[in-house]
Amino acid sequence: MTSQNHDNIGGSGRFVRQSLEELESYFLDASYNPDHYISCDGESQGMQFPAQTYEQHCRVDSSIASGSYSFYNSPSAVSFSSNGSSSTQPDCVSDTNNSIYDTCLSVSRACSLDCENDLENKLGELRPLQPILGPDSRVVGAGCQFSVEPQLSKEAMEIIQRKNLKEMLVACAKSVADNDLFTSELFMSELRLMVSVCGEPLQRLGAYMLEGLVARLASSGSSIYKALRCKEPTSPELLSYMHLLYEICPYFKFGYLSANGAIAEAMKNETRIHIIDFQIAQGSQWITLIQALATRPGGPPQMRITGVDDPVSAYARGGGLEIVGQRLSGLAKSCGVPFEFHGLAISGCDLETLRITDRLLRMVKNLSPKVVTLVEQESNTNTAPFVLRFIETLEYYLAIFESIDVALSRENKERINVEQHCLARDIVNVIACEGPERVERHELLEKWRRRFAMAGFAPFPLSSFVNSTIKNLLKNYSGSYRLVEGDGCLYLGWMNRTLVASCAWI
Repeated sequence: MTSQNHDNIGGSGRFVRQSLEELESYFLDASYNPDHYISCDGESQGMQFPAQTYEQHCRVDSSIASGSYSFYNSPSAVSFSSNGSSSTQPDCVSDTNNSIYDTCLSVSRACSLDCENDLENKLGELRPLQPILGPDSRVVGAGCQFSVEPQLSKEAMEIIQRKNLKEMLVACAKSVADNDLFTSELFMSELRLMVSVCGEPLQRLGAYMLEGLVARLASSGSSIYKALRCKEPTSPELLSYMHLLYEICPYFKFGYLSANGAIAEAMKNETRIHIIDFQIAQGSQWITLIQALATRPGGPPQMRITGVDDPVSAYARGGGLEIVGQRLSGLAKSCGVPFEFHGLAISGCDLETLRITDRLLRMVKNLSPKVVTLVEQESNTNTAPFVLRFIETLEYYLAIFESIDVALSRENKERINVEQHCLARDIVNVIACEGPERVERHELLEKWRRRFAMAGFAPFPLSSFVNSTIKNLLKNYSGSYRLVEGDGCLYLGWMNRTLVASCAWI
């Protein structure tokens, strides 16, 4: 239960490791529930939030929404080369000092060679009957021809000749999906000459998408990171990259402002507030909410935050959930807000499984929350077949890279670090991995609408105050960002591509 006095007790909060079943049991324990619950993300209605960056109090999250659903949740990322060579990225070397391309393509070439050797063995039985005719490795027998050398299709040759990067990336993905090793390797050889982490947005994105295709072709998925001994950035370095991304693009702030606004509006008359944050990361979202509640007429409410987190995020934080609790507790104490923090850690796979199923919504509904907020990537990378998922990822992240291109020059080393360590790992995971290893799964808001409705929730439209607050925020960024309101939800996009959706439910 939330503390009944105004002493700050966050420092004594509990930090528990939970399985998926234990987590559900924990939340559904009737003796645990306080009066009001919120499962949330984002900004406030009727309260003015400080506009400055709160570097003194906490660091930037690795997720755009510290609430139920995340945008960037990668605690760390693999370093990537610009052209497949380890020489362009000295911190990233494999066991044989070759690049990821060399490692994986060697594997695929070996597989291709094994297939040819197997065919040669079968053809060997025909050689006593029919000689090999000519230098083209053809065996002719009984009116049949067997060709050892695979043939490149006319369509593939035309694609290579046109040298259209986007077209070739998609074609390569299709050949990988078809397990066409010969065509895939030819496309990859061409692509390696066309992509660069220092080039245009499509070239930079193409470098990371190519990494994903290489890993997928080698059937290595996320295990390829174990074969590569890539030096990850230190915790302070990674957090600095996250902070830079937070500052140059409005995606994080959009999520925080929109969700916190819905929470403040729904809880404006309550004396006790319990927030359940299903992806708390650094807990940065709650700084402005705590500060706004501290100024509420009649005094601040008692506040309790339960933070659910993947323990892997501890690397980005530089420690466990107790760091988040101590940071928020210190802030709440300085603001005079009675505060309590509890941390729950579950595995990343369990958290993602829970996040993308109706099981989460049923569990949350049983808590009888005052409001539930959702901030989600407007991208279909959960159930889409591989090739469609690849195209969706290409289009989605191209808009992200274009927006970064406006804010930071292409030669900016920090921009390269931001893209490599905050975005690339997610991109590679979507492309290279399947099953439990693929943790980056997002769905369109329309599908979430149906799920919320089936679970018994009703829309809680975001107010005009939240809308105007975000419009004012966007004045500090490029005019290519656009804010669209529809059916009580807010959508943030870059030019013609919607990137993030925010909504609330009761």
